[in-house]
Amino acid sequence: MINRRKTKKIKVGNIYIGGDSPITVQSMTNTVTQDVEKTIKQMLELENAGCDIIRVAINTDEDAKAIREIKKHIKMPIIADIQFDYRLAIKSVENGIDGLRINPGNIGSKERVKEIVKACNDSNLSIRVGVNSGSIKKEFLEKYNGVNENSIVESALEQVRLLESLNFNNIKISLKASSVPLTIESYKKISEIVDYPLHLGVTEAGTAWRGTIKSSIGIGALLSMGIGDTIRVSLTSHPIEEVRVGKEILKSLGLKKEGLNLISCPTCGRTKINLFKLAEEVEKSLENIDKPITVAVMGCIVNGPGEAREADIGIAGGDGEGLIFKKGKIIKKVKEEYLLDELLKEIEKL
Repeated sequence: MINRRKTKKIKVGNIYIGGDSPITVQSMTNTVTQDVEKTIKQMLELENAGCDIIRVAINTDEDAKAIREIKKHIKMPIIADIQFDYRLAIKSVENGIDGLRINPGNIGSKERVKEIVKACNDSNLSIRVGVNSGSIKKEFLEKYNGVNENSIVESALEQVRLLESLNFNNIKISLKASSVPLTIESYKKISEIVDYPLHLGVTEAGTAWRGTIKSSIGIGALLSMGIGDTIRVSLTSHPIEEVRVGKEILKSLGLKKEGLNLISCPTCGRTKINLFKLAEEVEKSLENIDKPITVAVMGCIVNGPGEAREADIGIAGGDGEGLIFKKGKIIKKVKEEYLLDELLKEIEKL
């Protein structure tokens, strides 16, 4: 049982982050935001995949203006990612954005940050302040002898203190590095100092394969310690992959109950059916299921009803055929070519 760290609860659109709220999965569009049609299309795909919160890059006035039309078609909260130009943050708020991601350090003067804070206060919006290991101020690098958890945390706290000095506390924080150990140590350190909700992620994690491994270890380790309130898996891949990996991380730790829990064996010399293909087909057929169900796809009788008896339903392979079982009890024997269809029929009954 994971005991989550108690944090301040903030609201983003129709979703709460922190406190006793469920841990949410985020992603970011890779479309040009002002291309409303493409952006909406991608967002709808991400909503259907289970994304809870989506972030968009706001680089121009046209991007900010597009938010108003996009919001008419999208249910999940939308965060505006702002770099450098404080006016784009204010225009995003005016056009109905649900929250901001800014780096106060690159916004400019305190007066500019103050204007953003006023706009967010007027609309009851939250701000995420984010530090990446590659954007630490020179003075902190010198003070703490380079990039480490101390210089990263101090950079984040400087941003937080600036917002607090402007009487703004509707904050969440991210501290991201491409190094998994550094990411873990940075979040551990700041979690002992502040009670703001934390946005977890390993930045620039890499391709779908490498990035999934790094993100699962980094994010998973922190979540297992009770640290983290919302997550974003950063992959050099389609954003849907980020959502799928994020959801699976939560499910593997028992932090998310909805949806498919697929268990399958690695195969061995006892396997006489094409289990690799079958497992992939089962996963694809059930990827949009939102009910909590555990499905086992096992290569033989040993790993079937025996080791996987706790599964709601499953397959145990034989020689050109297989058994379908529920909670460890065999209900039918089926030829290999019909196993998928028969399994799906039984799942429909459930």
